Amino acid sequence: MIQLKTFNRKELEDFMASGDFRSYSFLPITEHRAASQIRNPKASDEQTLLILAFDEGQLAGYAGCFPDHFTAGEKVIPYAWLSTLFVHPDFRKKRVAKILLKKVIEEYQGRIAITEFTAEAEALYNIMGVFEYVFPKEGKRYYFRTDAAHLIPEKKPDVKSLKPLFKVMDVAANSLISVKNIGVKKPDFKYEILDRIDAESADFMASFSGQRNAEEINVFIDHPWILEGKKDNRYLFSSFAEVFKYLWIKLYDENNTLSACFLLQLRDGYLKIPYLFSNEDQDRVVRFLSFFIVKHKIKGFTCYQTALNDKIKKSAAFPKIYERGFKREYLFHQQLLESLPEGFDPHYQDGDGDCMMT
Repeated sequence: MIQLKTFNRKELEDFMASGDFRSYSFLPITEHRAASQIRNPKASDEQTLLILAFDEGQLAGYAGCFPDHFTAGEKVIPYAWLSTLFVHPDFRKKRVAKILLKKVIEEYQGRIAITEFTAEAEALYNIMGVFEYVFPKEGKRYYFRTDAAHLIPEKKPDVKSLKPLFKVMDVAANSLISVKNIGVKKPDFKYEILDRIDAESADFMASFSGQRNAEEINVFIDHPWILEGKKDNRYLFSSFAEVFKYLWIKLYDENNTLSACFLLQLRDGYLKIPYLFSNEDQDRVVRFLSFFIVKHKIKGFTCYQTALNDKIKKSAAFPKIYERGFKREYLFHQQLLESLPEGFDPHYQDGDGDCMMT
């Protein structure tokens, strides 16, 4: 029989301090992800953050919960993102994933949201019959350099022996691309690159509506879910990368007034823009990104900022060599949808939910 154990903020803190999380054949959470979860400004002391499933004393799987809330007028609607769901292969015939998912739903009275899920997980969510697709986001992924040595063997393991050849091809192609990009110059306007959000930016952001404020974003900048270092193979989800950085960018207009600020997430040569706040037509944003992408030899950039993608489309100077469309789906439990006002739209930015952290 499957037994479940839940952890709220204090219980998770004690669990990590004891070192017991390391005693299993696989890790249910990492130290740095737990530290971030414990410091989540939208998590209450009572809310469940982690659920472990045991079969005859052996860890069979786990589910991670990431508390959040909506504010609709004076009404606060708490809910949680299902941030992890994993079952060890030895236990997958015992319906452990379904048991864990039902427990998450029970803990949050059905107020559950899910995104960035695998096809296998999506099948389970659809079988449950209680989730609906809502608020989809259309995005773009832009490519600036070739990365055949990494991408081809990853998709076709049988050609790993050809990796040295792919590396030579990458060097040759990227040398030509670098020559092409010589014309991309440093922006002629004032900008700043910081490691977290400052007071000036926080004041600027306050004039925009959103799901997270500067203080909340800084908490996750200071306590990331991914660290730079070697991957621990005992943890299935993202935990380490060779390069992982958050950069806070501030752009100024000709009057030396802050006109846009945004968060960049750089991970192993690939770029995201989780948050963007701008009161201009974003021409400066595109020009800064073009310079940053060339200077740092960015391989790819994923963007769900609609206005920015429209501006990039009109820019002949943006250094992309290829692009393709992306769609992000969100699944909301029916009980969460029923608790929202009629016509409610969260207007999610790319970093809302747990997307900023991975």
